Amino acid sequence: MWLAVPLAGILYFYGLTGAGLLGPDEPRYASVARQMARSGDWVTPRLWGEPWFEKPPLLYWMTSAGFRLGLGPELAPRLPVAALSLAFLGFYWWILRREFGAQPAWYAVLILGTSAGWVGFSQIGVTDLPLTATFSAAMLLALPWLAKGDRRPLPLTAALLGLAVLAKGLVPLVLALPLLLRGRLRDLVRWRVVAPFLLLALPWYVLCYLRNGRTFLDVFFWQQQFGRFTSPALQHLQPWWFYFPVLLGGLLPWTPLALLVMRRGEWRDPRRAFLVAWMLFGFLFFSLAVNKLPGYVLPLLPATCALMGISLAEAPATGFASAGLIGACSLLLVLFPMAGRTLPAAVVSGLTHVPKPPLEWTWLLPAGVSVLVWLLARRCRRWGAVSVVAATTAAWILWLKSTSVAEIDRQASARTLWRELEPRRAEVCIETVNRNTRYGLNYYSGEPLPDCATEPRPLAVRQAAGEPPSLAPSR
Repeated sequence: MWLAVPLAGILYFYGLTGAGLLGPDEPRYASVARQMARSGDWVTPRLWGEPWFEKPPLLYWMTSAGFRLGLGPELAPRLPVAALSLAFLGFYWWILRREFGAQPAWYAVLILGTSAGWVGFSQIGVTDLPLTATFSAAMLLALPWLAKGDRRPLPLTAALLGLAVLAKGLVPLVLALPLLLRGRLRDLVRWRVVAPFLLLALPWYVLCYLRNGRTFLDVFFWQQQFGRFTSPALQHLQPWWFYFPVLLGGLLPWTPLALLVMRRGEWRDPRRAFLVAWMLFGFLFFSLAVNKLPGYVLPLLPATCALMGISLAEAPATGFASAGLIGACSLLLVLFPMAGRTLPAAVVSGLTHVPKPPLEWTWLLPAGVSVLVWLLARRCRRWGAVSVVAATTAAWILWLKSTSVAEIDRQASARTLWRELEPRRAEVCIETVNRNTRYGLNYYSGEPLPDCATEPRPLAVRQAAGEPPSLAPSR
């Protein structure tokens, strides 16, 4: 079992620099953190010299520490997130082992640690994983209080919740409302509980307000916190059912085990009832929000995977959970070789805009694994069956990193383009690019390149819809 520790390190740390920073958020957050590291101003986040109050500072501090340690432009934003992810998995195993036993803990860690959503968000420098790790650790530490009224872990629970507030503002406070299921609010408002939360969460908000005044309150709270829930202005509109496929996809290849979560017995144990409430309340909250992004539901994965691991450990050894559901998980491994063809285009345009890939012989490789998993499960070797699925998933993820990352870098990151134009940067202006390319180029150039409309230069960066950017003579 302990062989999983070095293997997890390989899975999470391999290929972190294979692609340049992706999307609009990763290069922006890294730019803010780099400026913070250079200026020594750890209070006011700044993007290209201007105050930028979209997110609180925890991710910026983590990334700034990476820059101060001399890490490279990709490693500084990503290594702290990957390391935090692995640290949380260690804590996750420890707390679940203490509360539910060794076997449920190992099942839950293998499921969460190899799920597509958790691994994916552990590889990029955005706020979703830091929020999830700190918030989930706080919630899990409250389990002894919920089950037995043990108040000793509550100060540390409050401290971790304070870190979660530094990761993403008011969202973790709303998601933590299932803690009130116990009905003993007086335990949560004791000074020894409130003080650690205030000492960690409050100083940055106070200092940022004192330095920036009403602008900070208006932008951070009204536009970025309440506005994301109620206003369509941010243009992340999705239908109410958006998170059903997102959550199921984030659990891949373990999605079939979700059928175990809603068994009747889940509500009898107050700890499991709390995990169910954490999952369902969070899902409802995010579904009601006007703006929806896939990473928002990442804080639901630890509770969901814990329930899956506990239920799997308790299911009859020869029942449907062993042969049927674990076998179905192994069949879903076919999605990984399929992703080898579609992943770069999906990163650029979104999964719904990717054409169906042609059939390839590599798609048949998981069939042999499925037979082995089914035989192990039928012979009551459930641990072996789950381990085979987890190990095969890890192997496919490493294969994807080694085969697809270079193409993702070419299509979705501005790094390759920047290496081409860097020797002639004084001759380059931006003509027409999407915001992902714009933010990426700004990050790698160190300062925004001028627009061709206001400062024409001999060379222009152009980008057609759905295509990589290119460098060409100005018109």
